[in-house]
Amino acid sequence: MDVRALSEIGLRIVFGSLGLAAFGIFFGLVYKGIDRKLSAHMQGRIGPPFRQPFRDVAKLFVKENIVPDHAIPWIFNLIPLVGLIGTLSILVYLPLGGFPPLFSSGGDLIVVLYLLIIPSLCLVIGGFSSGSPYAIVGAQREMATMIAYEFPFAILVITIAWNLLQKGVTEVFSFSTIASTPVWNQVAGPLGFIGFAILLVVLLLVTPAELSKIPFDSAEAETELAGGLLVEYSGRNLAMFYLTDGVKTVVMASIIVALFFPYNLSALLGLGTYEGMIIDVVFFLFKVFLVVLFSVTLIRVSIARLKIDQIVYTYWIPLTLASLVGLILVMWDSVIMNFFTTA
Repeated sequence: MDVRALSEIGLRIVFGSLGLAAFGIFFGLVYKGIDRKLSAHMQGRIGPPFRQPFRDVAKLFVKENIVPDHAIPWIFNLIPLVGLIGTLSILVYLPLGGFPPLFSSGGDLIVVLYLLIIPSLCLVIGGFSSGSPYAIVGAQREMATMIAYEFPFAILVITIAWNLLQKGVTEVFSFSTIASTPVWNQVAGPLGFIGFAILLVVLLLVTPAELSKIPFDSAEAETELAGGLLVEYSGRNLAMFYLTDGVKTVVMASIIVALFFPYNLSALLGLGTYEGMIIDVVFFLFKVFLVVLFSVTLIRVSIARLKIDQIVYTYWIPLTLASLVGLILVMWDSVIMNFFTTA
């Protein structure tokens, strides 16, 4: 490979990463604004304007950045930036708007699972480093929540990978492979359809915990812990945590779309290159909106905040059992259909 080709690849990676970062931040704030407006109307309130998240971030970046006396300053100031960069880095592994991932390998899904831990871990470290008793209690709750929801999420990933492997597909942990072979196209019978439907519901319920939204936000619980993990953060540090939350909203919704709804309209409508690209991007943004509506907005409006023991119980018992039921149904579906095929 010559120098020119290497430079072209380097420029593609640099500008692609910057473009994805801008995409994640912009639409993360857009969806936060939509979520706040819709939830307000559902509760009989007017709510803030859609552009309010942009105003909040702009205001926080010009506010004074206060470091508590009992904090560890360098950790306290570094962690928000690490969380934002870690969340933005997930976007380079996801297929967005009909475009392939910027980085693609055989283990994208595993890498994303590890990267998803970074923003939550940064919240925990930031809470401990602040020296506030409220933040420390919030950090302990966040750790318990992380441990709880990772298990059903892992079962879902294993189910999708196992099912692809049974169909003779290689690189089963690649988002490109999963997007080109949607799970609903792999279903051979009703048991498999029901199993994947259960797993979809589980993932929709894991999403609010990943995003620390009601009813799974006991780590922040404003009325109980005065903000918990973020009680001591202000200024640009709080703004970066705010941006991290917005980008992670886009990330989680994009993961659900990539795993369960990776369909595009351009091929179905027979559109040209540029028209097809525009339609696919708009359709992708609409799918992300629907995921945010059902997994974040409706849940936090209809269910009150749970206590930390209730959160752990919900993920370890009902949702883990539901994930296992989904896995078993998908396995039975494959075994039964193979039996009738070979009989």
